[in-house]
Amino acid sequence: MEKEKSAPQAVEISLKKLDLNANRNSKSSQLVPSLHSSKLRFEKKKPPSLVSLCLGVIGRHLEDIIEELNEIAVSFPADIKIALVAIARRRKLLSDDVIISLADSSWEILDLSGSEVSDFGLAKVAEMCKFLRAVDISQCKNITANGVSELVQHCHSLETLRCGGCPSSESTARRSLGILKPKLNDVEGDSWEELDTMEIGHGAQSLRWLVWPKIDKDSLEMVSTESPRIIVNPKPSLFGFRGTEVPREAFSDVALDEPFVRDIDPKTWVICRFTPKAISQALSSPNELSVAEKFRLAFVERDTRLAPKRAKNARQHQRRAEREWVMGSTTAKALALASKASKSLHGRS
Repeated sequence: MEKEKSAPQAVEISLKKLDLNANRNSKSSQLVPSLHSSKLRFEKKKPPSLVSLCLGVIGRHLEDIIEELNEIAVSFPADIKIALVAIARRRKLLSDDVIISLADSSWEILDLSGSEVSDFGLAKVAEMCKFLRAVDISQCKNITANGVSELVQHCHSLETLRCGGCPSSESTARRSLGILKPKLNDVEGDSWEELDTMEIGHGAQSLRWLVWPKIDKDSLEMVSTESPRIIVNPKPSLFGFRGTEVPREAFSDVALDEPFVRDIDPKTWVICRFTPKAISQALSSPNELSVAEKFRLAFVERDTRLAPKRAKNARQHQRRAEREWVMGSTTAKALALASKASKSLHGRS
């Protein structure tokens, strides 16, 4: 009988163990989201630094200081200058004057994409920033092959070049292939892999990555056959190219200057200019605005409405102050009496 009872008991014990394991698994699965949520709470974005806040304020009013930027930027460190360049580019304010005023000799990365910078501005920056290793001139309609030639001539550390993106920039890229193609000095052997940089006489001596998303077949074939050191439009890979890890600057989906404005509020380069009509429309739909924005718009509207009254009060205050000065000063009284006497004399004559 004991043996007959032992079998059901064993089954019951095993079932209890399964239930316990199931309960433990369910509890652990319930704990995972809570742990994940607590992790997310701890990984909340840090508040912006004081430098980032100041850059945001300067960036919002950048067009007001462009004329004096050459004098103002003299005391700025290199990281502040490159951040202002990134803001100016996003605000469509980046021109030759701006980039020349902010250029710093320690820069290694330069993003001019979509800007109004021309060959002149690129040449000046290339002369000043000889250690540039990554440059983006995509969608720059004012930069031609002459500007690229100046860049290659002065920046011998250039490894990554971005180009194309608009018809004029596509044409510049095609015309620049002969400039980018390295020309060899007299060396023995014809294996590019064994060559040292010093053995490359002219052209882009250090260029390894060419980011040209819409490169045509002929240009791609030309680069592949005549410039095998240059990799066109590299893709992410675990092994890289020839044992070399692809830098982030060589990926077209990554903004070259993104690290410099990472902590700056994106509203800095999205400026909304309100007119009285826009303010009234915004106030009529309060559900789409935050409380702070509604207060700000209400203050702007009130300030605009009371501006004429403030000006009138200021004029009245000035006249009252002049009368009090005349009444309280002996010299002022003498001047006033002399003025009246001269007027009466002129009237009689």
